[in-house]
Amino acid sequence: MPLVNRPHASHLSSAVPKPVPEPGSKPVSKPGRRSVQLRWTAVVAALTVLALPAVAVPAAAASDLSDPSAPSAAPDPSSSASDVPDVPVVPNQAVPLDDFYTPPTPLPDGADGEVVRWREEPRQLSARNYLVMYHSTNATGQDIPVTGRVLVPTTPWRGEGPRPIVSVASGTRGVGDTCAPSRWLDYERPFIEPMLLAGWAVAVTDYEGLGTPGGHTYVVGQSEGRTVIDVVRAATNLPATGLQAGGKVAFSGYSQGGGGAMWAGELQPEYAPELDLVGVAAGGVPADLGEVAEGLDGQVGFGFLLFAAYGLDAAYPELDLGSYLNERGRETYEREQDACVEATIAHAFQNIGMFTSTDPLQSPQWRARLDENRLGANPPDVPIRLFHGTLDEIVAPGQARTLRDEYCAAGAEVQWEWHLGEHVSTMVTGAPGVIAFLDRRFKDRPFLVHC
Repeated sequence: MPLVNRPHASHLSSAVPKPVPEPGSKPVSKPGRRSVQLRWTAVVAALTVLALPAVAVPAAAASDLSDPSAPSAAPDPSSSASDVPDVPVVPNQAVPLDDFYTPPTPLPDGADGEVVRWREEPRQLSARNYLVMYHSTNATGQDIPVTGRVLVPTTPWRGEGPRPIVSVASGTRGVGDTCAPSRWLDYERPFIEPMLLAGWAVAVTDYEGLGTPGGHTYVVGQSEGRTVIDVVRAATNLPATGLQAGGKVAFSGYSQGGGGAMWAGELQPEYAPELDLVGVAAGGVPADLGEVAEGLDGQVGFGFLLFAAYGLDAAYPELDLGSYLNERGRETYEREQDACVEATIAHAFQNIGMFTSTDPLQSPQWRARLDENRLGANPPDVPIRLFHGTLDEIVAPGQARTLRDEYCAAGAEVQWEWHLGEHVSTMVTGAPGVIAFLDRRFKDRPFLVHC
């Protein structure tokens, strides 16, 4: 598949329309041969795995929970990941919702990112594989348990300093515990594998309420951003991973994950100043939940709006979603407490009035919480890569462009690309550019800036 070679952060096949750079963009440098080869690797790896059945996270290697302080679990920090014997791969099995996901009662005290429990599981393709429960802070400032997964590649890191970590914020899985990303890496695995092949560790949070008790705070950035940050802390707090604190860190995500990654970037300077954050890559970002909601009402993606209403209600119980629902709304809410992403299909082209007696999105209380979870007020002080589909039918393109403009006006270094495509195809066409951007950030190389 021929690639178009031009000084831009993403190379797409000739079958895919080229992203259009903004007027006035200024190239800092042209990619070298190694960068082009990396993009080839990313594209080939992603498309190869996309052609395979979805890769599920395998069952736990043992039912016993490991003690996070157990010295026998920690490898020699001087050894590379490739020196660790591989655990056999067990394909096509999901992690069961066993006692691991039930936090101890009461939850022991712990700092953000401190490990509550963990266990190693069968190796996943090119990585050692750890399931972890850790402390984080939710949108209202409460200490909460969160689960997630840490993948440490057998590929050695050949750059400077400790092995870097990418905290990957997952896209929409649903609102039910069975949908937790730590159980199924599924459709995002093709985009994670090139990261592992580059020698980067990957940490994936389940967010608040996926797997663990309580409702999932879907698209609530004040919660999601902290869980994305704290899974990095957990990864380095777990001796078995061999990962060291102080290495370079990046946040990456698409759709719901794009919002989670950008929120992590905005919150990091105050919430986790000790992290050496070097970049944030985010696509399909729901930056303004109010505008996104307006674009979903009555349209094909209305089911995502229902999930968002459930998520806001879970994060802020005083919003009292139930008081706005009619009989159909209450029945739907009860029926979909465990719904995964495929449930959104049944709600295509429905509207808010079908489920409510009063529109909650018009109430002052709901509007205030929506505004509280609007991105743009605190631009990250690290390079940012944003991309969006021109035909995105799920996450309104206009509000993403507004976020770009606000970041640029504030002096942020933003790399921006439009992709001629809808929501899902843009996730695919944007992936190689994400890998290239992160590679340049981890190697301290210049990149294209569009501000």
